[in-house]
Order: sequence, then C-alpha cells, then structure tokens
Amino acid sequence: MTQSLNVAVTQKRVARTGAIVIYVAEGGGPSGAAETIWSRTGLDFKRTAEATGFEGKPGHMIDLVTPAGLDCDRLVVLGRGKDEDMNASTVWSDRGGSLLAKLDSLGVSEAAVLIDEPGQTADGIAELLAGVRLRQYGFDRYKSAAKANGKPQTLTVTVHVADDSGIEAAMTRRMAAVEGTLLARTLVNEPPNVLGPVECAAIASSLSDHGVEVEVLTPAEMEKLGMEALLAVAQGSERPARLVVMQWKGGAKGAAPLAFVGKGVIFDTGGISIKPAVPMYDMKGDMGGAAAVIGLMKTLALRSAGVNAVGVIGLVENMPDGKAYRPGDIVTAMNGKTIEIISTDAEGRLVLADALWYTQERFKPAAIIDLATLTGAVVVALAHDFAAVFSNDDALADNLMDAGSASGEKCWRMPMAPAYAKLIESRFADLKNSGGRPGGSITAAQFLANFVGEVPWAHIDIAGTAFGAPNSETNTSWGTGYGVALLDRLVRDCYEG
Repeated sequence: MTQSLNVAVTQKRVARTGAIVIYVAEGGGPSGAAETIWSRTGLDFKRTAEATGFEGKPGHMIDLVTPAGLDCDRLVVLGRGKDEDMNASTVWSDRGGSLLAKLDSLGVSEAAVLIDEPGQTADGIAELLAGVRLRQYGFDRYKSAAKANGKPQTLTVTVHVADDSGIEAAMTRRMAAVEGTLLARTLVNEPPNVLGPVECAAIASSLSDHGVEVEVLTPAEMEKLGMEALLAVAQGSERPARLVVMQWKGGAKGAAPLAFVGKGVIFDTGGISIKPAVPMYDMKGDMGGAAAVIGLMKTLALRSAGVNAVGVIGLVENMPDGKAYRPGDIVTAMNGKTIEIISTDAEGRLVLADALWYTQERFKPAAIIDLATLTGAVVVALAHDFAAVFSNDDALADNLMDAGSASGEKCWRMPMAPAYAKLIESRFADLKNSGGRPGGSITAAQFLANFVGEVPWAHIDIAGTAFGAPNSETNTSWGTGYGVALLDRLVRDCYEG
C-alpha cells in the first residue's frame, strides 16, 4: 500500500516527534542547530562516528534510539557530503529521496528535519521535499495483497529552517512539477488493457479542471485533415486513435505559444514487423512522450505559468491484423509528403509527422519540442543516463541542455546532416520511414525534420530515460516521468518573464 505523505516547512522549534533528523558534512561534525541537538545527548560525536563507521558521506547514517536529553523516539544523523558539492543540480532532491528511504526503513511516522547549513536556499529546500515526494511514489494499485507491512500508513516530514523566506513560492513551483511527473509515471506504468487511446485522451481531458483547454479529435476528424500517416499506424487495432490538443493560456494574449508534441503509442507490437516476445511487454511505455506532455501541461496549470503553451499528443495502438498497414505501403502525410513503409515498427515517427505538421500549421508556435520513445538505437548510444536532442536551432538545443543540467533530467545533442537525410530517400515515394540500423536515432530525427517547416524545433528521444532506467534516489518506479521537470525548467528559464 502506497504510504500517504504530509510535508511542511517551519521556523518553529522542534516539538515532540518520532524522529529528529540532522545532517553532518563529510569529515566534520555537527554544527549550528545540529550541534545544539547533538550536545543534548551527552555523547561524544567523534567516538560515536568512529564506532558506527560514519564519515558524513551521502548514505551514511547514525541512528540513536530513545536518545537522552531529546523529546523524540530516535535521533537520525545523515551524511550530507562535502559542502562544495551542495550546489550541484540534483544534490538536494537526491537528499530528499535518501531521507525518505531512511525514514521508511526505520518505520518512522513523523520526522523533524533540521536544515541549518551552507547552501541552504529556498529552491534547495523545495528540492529536498520534492525528492521526498518523488521517492515516496509507488504504483501498486493492481496488487491485491498490497499492505502496509507493519509500516506507518502516513508519514509527516517537517523541515525546520532558520529563514523560510521564499520557500512557499519555491515549493509551489517545484511541487507542481512533481505532480506532473507523478502523473506521467502513472500513465507509463498503467497496463495496456486498462489504458488505451480513448482512456488516455480522457485523462488528458480532465486537465480542464485546472484551466487547460482540451480538444479531442476522432479518426473521422483526422481523416478530413489528411492525417493518413498517423491513422495508418492505428488501422490494425480495434481501439480507435485520438489526437488531443491541450492549451494553457497564461501568457500575453495573442503571443505565439510554445508547443510540445508527444508520441502516444499506447502499446506497440511492431505491427506486421512484429517485435520479439521478450521485450514486447515493455511497449506499454511507448507512450512516454505523450505522458510527459500531459504531465507538463498539468504542471504549467498548477503553478499558473506565465506562458502560452500548446500540448499535442497522437494516441494510437500498433497491432498486427488483417487490416494493419504493411511494409511496402505508401501513405500520404498531412503536409502532402508520401512515405514508403519499410518497417511497421518505425511507427512513432509516422504519428509524430502528422501531429507536428498539424501543430505548426494551426498554432504558428514560437518553437516546437517533441518527445518520443522513438528508437532503441538511442539506448545503445546513451544508455539510460541521457536523452538525445536533435534540433534545427542551436539556441533551443543549448537551452534544453542547460535545463537538463538544472533539472537533473539530462540530455545531449546529437548531429543532423544532409548525409543522414539521404538514408531515408525512397525509390518510390518522397521518404521512407526507416533508414536501417546505422545512425537509427539520427535518421528518425531527419525524418521528423520534414514536418516542422521553418519553426525552431527540437526532438528529444527518450527511449532510454522514460522507463526501465535503474533505480535512483528519487525514483524506484519503472516509469520515470522523464521530460516534465526538464521542460518545465526550460519554460521557467527561457519563456516566462
């Protein structure tokens, strides 16, 4: 059973609580408020640290049960690492995730965390509590035997600071991104028999409760628009496709919006070019790009972002069937380009082709950013640590990489060039949907470049970062929600006044 969580920040003194948590720097001893608390135990810190192997490194812990002189059940001392490392982008959020893990392992239901140290900022405290919430997330709704296992059903974490100036505003901003990230994680984690294109569109539509304007286009409406590429992918499934358009109007009236487009292949068998059985079960996560766009639009609404933003997601299921599209077929995209189908498993770029063209044609955006679990090749190139960025605009690419460093959702720019575009030239049509194995992520991006016109555009291949990444301090879930924090930071830093 997923534990409920309450978090708060206060300047008040610590009252009776289950656990008091203090931090000690690597190679040092308690200082400031931590020193005051420790002194009440009457213990020699150096001797205690040596006896327990505590060196102040991240992950190190001293746990004193019913400590003398303190009105708590236990005093928990955690290593905070080196002071000079405290400004790194993910240090505070990682600290929050580690804190949650320690409290959970100890069975604590209420904790007072003292923060009085170099590097304390309002944004740092917000990151700390964001890390707690992100690590606390679990997806166990389908476990019939989900139980508390002796752990408290509710955890309350109160952070005590000397100065709470700006923390409330910082928490509002950061927790909005957390809520969007958790929504994206849940969408990716949902089983494909529960979450289809129609169901995913309904969840996106619920963002209207937060002030987002939502439209849902049916196959008939998409057919009138000429979206033959997107509809070709969906034609082998019993579940009808959907195109969802989400608008947040928080900027100046009439100002060109920033557009986000997400690949939403709810489940991908590979179609007629069917995938091997072993990794196919992971393909419920092939809608990670759409999930991130939905989560981002929720984030922007929750924090009343001062920007005009559009989110467009193409939702389909790619299945083998007598009605499915075939290798060798030629389809016509919305912009009139013809596409020879080399592989029906190169389907995401077909969905994005029509979604991208529709977005730039209708909204005339200031920039377009698409997210997609597009290629296995990107996992070979960058593993699970970085997403790949491809762009026709140097400034946009640089801004994305800066936002990745600041948010902890890292990305790395990859090349595009005419030589790669030649690999997707078709003998029978304007383009072919696969250039083969060499440079597979790059040729996919070159394909998408045909559907964005002259708009500044970036494509982010998140196949290695959207799901299945190794556990981290802030995530033990299969789905990561990658992209929400990255793009929210981009909006905050580059597109809001």
